[in-house]
Amino acid sequence: MGFLDQLKSGLQNLSNDVGTQVSKFKSSDFAEASMAMCALIAAADGSISPDEKRKMAAFISSNEALKVFPAADLKVRFDKYADKLTADFDFGKIEAQQAIGKLRSKPDQARAVIQVGMIIGGADGNFDEAERAAVRAVALSVGLDPNEFGV
Repeated sequence: MGFLDQLKSGLQNLSNDVGTQVSKFKSSDFAEASMAMCALIAAADGSISPDEKRKMAAFISSNEALKVFPAADLKVRFDKYADKLTADFDFGKIEAQQAIGKLRSKPDQARAVIQVGMIIGGADGNFDEAERAAVRAVALSVGLDPNEFGV
């Protein structure tokens, strides 16, 4: 099995596990942190194109793991962070990381948010270095070891 096949298989297994976890964490803070994470992954290369934003919103609304939340609510939350990252990347990044940082005292929820980000990052079959760096930064910001996630 090639690396891409292993990545896809691993991400599918991760997606199934995350779906179970997310249903346990159905809270506003978790939804907020998840969408902040998705926006960080979308903007990992420093910008979010309108097409990338549309694709990300479509993926979020169709992802099984996130179906416990109303799609319209997730879209509003994602757009908020995506718009902030687009307007001022550095400021938007800080704001997104602060939303995720609220889960620092809830490591199970923080892990699930990081896993959502990894699923998003690998959705196109290419979990690139910029996306991996975003995951590493978030893991460190919530007090988790990035090696736990293989990034």
